[in-house]
Amino acid sequence: MSGHDSKYFSTTKKGEIPELKEELNSQYKDKRKDAVKKVIAAMTVGKDVSSLFTDVVNCMQTEKLELKKLVYLYLINYAKSQPDLAILAVNTFVKDSQDPNPLIRALAVRTMGCIRVDKITEYLCDPLQRCLKDDDPYVRKTAAICVAKLYDINAELVEDRGFLESLKDLISDNNPMVVANAVAALAEIQDNSVRPVFEITSHTLSKLLTALNECTEWGQVFILDALSRYKAADAREAENIVERVTPRLQHANCAVVLSAVKMILQQMEIITSTDVVRNLCKKMAPPLVTLLSAEPEIQYVALRNINLIVQRRPTILAHEIKVFFCKYNDPIYVKMEKLEIMIKLASDRNIDQVLLEFKEYATEVDVDFVRKAVRAIGRCAIKLERAAERCISVLLELIKIKVNYVVQEAIIVIKDIFRRYPNTYESIIATLCESLDTLDEPEAKASMIWIIGEYAERIDNADELLESFLESFPEEPAQVQLQLLTATVKLFLKKPTEGPQQMIQVVLNNATMETDNPDLRDRAYIYWRLLSTDPEAAKDVVLAEKPVISDDSNQLDPSLLDELLANISTLSSVYHKPPEAFVTRVKTAVQRTEDDEYAEGSEAGYSESSAHTADGAASPPTSASNVPYAGARQPGPAPSTSPPAAALPDLMGDLLDMDNSAMVPVDQPSIPASPPLPVLLPAATGQGLQISAQLTRRDGQIFYSLLFENNSQIPLDGFMIQFNKNSFGLAPAGPLQVPQLQPGTSAATLLPVALFQNMSAGPPSSLLQIAVKNNQQPVWYFNDKISLHVFFTEDGRMERGSFLETWRSLPDSNEVSKDFPGITVNGVEATIDRLAASNMFFIAKRKHANQDVFYFSAKMPSGIPFLTELTTVVGIPGIKCAIKTPNPEMANLFFEAIETLLKG
Repeated sequence: MSGHDSKYFSTTKKGEIPELKEELNSQYKDKRKDAVKKVIAAMTVGKDVSSLFTDVVNCMQTEKLELKKLVYLYLINYAKSQPDLAILAVNTFVKDSQDPNPLIRALAVRTMGCIRVDKITEYLCDPLQRCLKDDDPYVRKTAAICVAKLYDINAELVEDRGFLESLKDLISDNNPMVVANAVAALAEIQDNSVRPVFEITSHTLSKLLTALNECTEWGQVFILDALSRYKAADAREAENIVERVTPRLQHANCAVVLSAVKMILQQMEIITSTDVVRNLCKKMAPPLVTLLSAEPEIQYVALRNINLIVQRRPTILAHEIKVFFCKYNDPIYVKMEKLEIMIKLASDRNIDQVLLEFKEYATEVDVDFVRKAVRAIGRCAIKLERAAERCISVLLELIKIKVNYVVQEAIIVIKDIFRRYPNTYESIIATLCESLDTLDEPEAKASMIWIIGEYAERIDNADELLESFLESFPEEPAQVQLQLLTATVKLFLKKPTEGPQQMIQVVLNNATMETDNPDLRDRAYIYWRLLSTDPEAAKDVVLAEKPVISDDSNQLDPSLLDELLANISTLSSVYHKPPEAFVTRVKTAVQRTEDDEYAEGSEAGYSESSAHTADGAASPPTSASNVPYAGARQPGPAPSTSPPAAALPDLMGDLLDMDNSAMVPVDQPSIPASPPLPVLLPAATGQGLQISAQLTRRDGQIFYSLLFENNSQIPLDGFMIQFNKNSFGLAPAGPLQVPQLQPGTSAATLLPVALFQNMSAGPPSSLLQIAVKNNQQPVWYFNDKISLHVFFTEDGRMERGSFLETWRSLPDSNEVSKDFPGITVNGVEATIDRLAASNMFFIAKRKHANQDVFYFSAKMPSGIPFLTELTTVVGIPGIKCAIKTPNPEMANLFFEAIETLLKG
């Protein structure tokens, strides 16, 4: 190195963060404003600028609204990761909430509501109380939404400070937007509460209907959704409500239209006058038709909602079937929905038009659409008896065009028509048999075989036709094999001649000796036993009269349809599923009605049997983690009471430093036999290297159990591992000890793991990001899922008195519950032992009504206790789990762990 090379180690540049720091503290306002903009820009693209927190907060003291907004945006993003520094901004917030400018007052209270830090929440109450009674309607409407946000953070605080009553008072406000926001906030709170919070009275009803005409379109949606939950006292009141809401059907916003339709449909259930109902149906048709002229995505949502509406009120669109005819440029998802609605609206009056359309669709190029169109013709035949013959004529015309997939779909639906109208249209069987050689799809083959077997006495060469299928019997799918077996038995019973006798012997031998399918084998044995012992009984069983199939165009259960109609214009009506089927919430447990209920149960209802109490010195399990790995795992949904995650830093940036030389070596413990580890890095992804791994707890220590398999063509060595920042600060406590892996060999190892070394900011997450490298390959990144029960310590047992005292000392807001409807406790002792093996210790048991209630304690290494109450009926599916802990943010992870343990 020459003497002139030192210049490369000296520079005048300070780096981006120091430069921003300098600009933020500049004496010039414009320079400070530009600096804050740069900080926001860096934050938006994912850079970590949290170190500038104090400097940005200092810029809050400004009269410029634009700069204030930028600083508030920064605060919302970083307050969760810097709660102590966020307190510095509280005085400015409180001051701004009394600013002469209403925009600043509203901005201050909105931002405080978005900062989910407990210490700031305490300071929010007084400014929020003032803003709810502010002279300016803009401030009041902002404060209304802020109450809903505060309820999500601390429900008890909202109730204690009387914010709910203030919200209800705002429904009588003279400004329609304030009313709409109050309704939106109360509706949100009601969704997160298990007791009634928002009930519409006749007085409230009048206020909402008045505000409906003057507020914005989204305000109208909130009010209409609230009104749809109101049950009118009588038909007269329902008619009056509908009359006030009907003008909303002409609104330009499709969300307002659908909300109005939902509300009117709910009230129509109470209206008794047929004339009024008929007029309402006429009024609802044009707006629904108008929705179908929008872009395809809106059309699809409208069609999914219309699909529900016509199942309840088909007369609304009975005369508008032409608007559902498919256009050539409609996306396939729109075409499929239109077909469904056309089937539902098909009637004797319009069936000719509909069949012409379906016949046209059957010649399209999209195979899936063609199949659906052919099936639609069959469904119309099943639905409309008078039109069945016309439908069959169209199907026969389609069969004649000899397009393979059209012929196969036609045969499938004709089989259903035969079942719907027995002994009516069997004359076409000869035409169907001509297409026998073209069948190559399992469902079409099975349908044709069913027809041959069912009508064997009418088909002269039925035995020859079935024999052609028998040649490939062992290779056929199970669906075809089952039909062949039954059809051959039917043929034998109807024509007990020499040919069918030989066929039945071959089929029964194949079905019992040459198959792995238990369904096929069992059915063959039943037939064999019937035929060999009592052929007449076999006839009664196999040739019994079949129930006539029915129309399936309105297939939804009435109670489900009611629920979906009550959720029109939401995702529920698009998915055609009730909200609870795809929205999971961990709700705060209801406050107990009797303060001493738990005390009475725990003192008087304790089981005195010590047999259920696990031995404190019991050895930990071989593997405390049993979660199967499925692809790249993601953390489960956060409970509704937990705060949103702060902006994530560069997640993989700190994984690139793979030097483990500074780590202190730890003696490698022996590796006992354990269940197969989940594969985290498949060989296909890792260029032949496959890594299986799982966190486990042994002898009070946490290890990462790994299995390396070398499926590549070269030896691999020099393995190193690193964990990314994570919620529990997991980090390797020693080097990765893996010998050189020759091709085709594997090696298992236990890596000791340290806790609280590498903590990440934000709410607790089960995501663990890992990087592994070796000397021959690039760095491999993969994800694992942390299971909370691995951290439960061996000293987690509590005395009964201590358990009860701790439960009482924790506030009710720290109690969270969740239902597990699919889990059954079959054996009490086995369940207690299984939980004890993962350091969840049994405390007591009591009876409540006909249910058993069990209490358990567990403890994390940081000393955080988890007090658990399991309520169930032994032997019957369904467990309710309630926990109390000083750290309720961990509830969701705890529920994932308890579900894994209870499933065993």
